[in-house]
Amino acid sequence: MTASTGKHAVLAIGAATPRMIAALSSAFELHLAWEQRDMAAFLGAQGPRIAGISTWGPEGVPARWMAAMPSLRIVSNYGVGYDAVDVAEAVRRGIVVTHTPGVLDNDTANTAILLMLAVSRRLVRDDRWVRSGDWKRKGPPPLTRSIEGARVGMVGMGRIGQTIARKLSAFGCHVAYHSRNPVPGLQWRHEPDLVALAAASDYLVVIVPGGPATRHLVNRAVIEALGPQGTLVNIARGSVVDEAELVAALSDGRLGAAALDVFESEPDVPAPLLAMDNVVLTPHVGSATEETRRAMGDLTVENLLRYFTDGCVLTPVPECRRLARICPAGPAAGRRP
Repeated sequence: MTASTGKHAVLAIGAATPRMIAALSSAFELHLAWEQRDMAAFLGAQGPRIAGISTWGPEGVPARWMAAMPSLRIVSNYGVGYDAVDVAEAVRRGIVVTHTPGVLDNDTANTAILLMLAVSRRLVRDDRWVRSGDWKRKGPPPLTRSIEGARVGMVGMGRIGQTIARKLSAFGCHVAYHSRNPVPGLQWRHEPDLVALAAASDYLVVIVPGGPATRHLVNRAVIEALGPQGTLVNIARGSVVDEAELVAALSDGRLGAAALDVFESEPDVPAPLLAMDNVVLTPHVGSATEETRRAMGDLTVENLLRYFTDGCVLTPVPECRRLARICPAGPAAGRRP
């Protein structure tokens, strides 16, 4: 807490909504990373005073920045994915990392189903068919595929995966899933062999965390098992899929189709994908609705408020649960820390 303002100093990194900035500015001495012309100079001057960070998932917190902030106690991540935060280093330094699970489950699941429908029914191709005049010149476009009763393999079965699976029941889909261990109490079949799951699926939906543990989990063997009648849907992280193998399989017909919200080197997208009618591409917008982003932002701010007011947080990442005290339900005891 600074003597001049009576507030804890907080650094905001990456995307933050006006609503978040207003709330953070009210409660803290807020510094905006994107306004700093020389970040190294800023860290040299202000780093020792920074007690908290609000960061956007893809931006994370570089480890070298943590080293320049000896007073840092909490990193509140705006997003459920936090692979860009060096959590191991945070734990080593006793820094609590939080994220925003739960509030984005429905819209992210809706995006997965949107992508499944768009690619199976060739929505983008048929939109172009109308706009180009091909409907008038050539007549109806080729037939598409239905997801009704389809076999769907889920790569990961956390909160979002379970939400997708429940929603797919409306389409009569047959769901199975792959994870390191079976999730207790679920109605869907656990398949320990990812290649076998892909071979038994019409659609393979990827919804696991990013990071070294899942890098290229969906590799050539998995893609080839899914096969020329199969469709890959990725709403997780681009790093989970071997993108070069994916592009090659789509190009030569070893994979039937793909719907991708994430890519290995965002915002760069492999050029061959741009010309493929059997591919639907979206710009990492799984949770990008006004309602969900508002809820994510509110939870990001609330974790900071609760930490500095009550000494607890609402949603620590799994690696930090032993460092953090979990808050009871309800708002912070005092709104200004």
